[in-house]
Amino acid sequence: MPLHSVSVAGVVVRDDGRVLAIRRADNGTWEPPGGVLELDERPEDGAIREVLEETGIRVSVERLTGVYKNMSRNIVALVFLCRPVDGVERTSTESTAVEWLTPEEVGKWMGEVYAVRVLDALDADTTPHVRAHDGCHLLESDISA
Repeated sequence: MPLHSVSVAGVVVRDDGRVLAIRRADNGTWEPPGGVLELDERPEDGAIREVLEETGIRVSVERLTGVYKNMSRNIVALVFLCRPVDGVERTSTESTAVEWLTPEEVGKWMGEVYAVRVLDALDADTTPHVRAHDGCHLLESDISA
């Protein structure tokens, strides 16, 4: 029986509209902070933990903004809109840089499948987005709007 891995990510937005991002230590790509959900962990708690571990920033979760499936790796990612509560930006074993990016910088610095997660979270429509991708590019939905 095929299994899926579940990951969580936090799109952390400051009052000035800038978004928290990390440059991953393993591959150098820019992404919102996140990682694998622990078996005994609620999704929201996983997002809070991952953001803190990777950036030093403690957050509160506002809402689920999207569900993303990597069809090539069988990973389902749950993405949450978060607000910073306290902490000081720092790198970790998983991040070589931590920055607050403008939405325009997100589009330039992040690959398509990560930029869309951030931009979906910034969308004024509060309905969670559901998307599939191949690891690099979004896949078209079979559901007609």
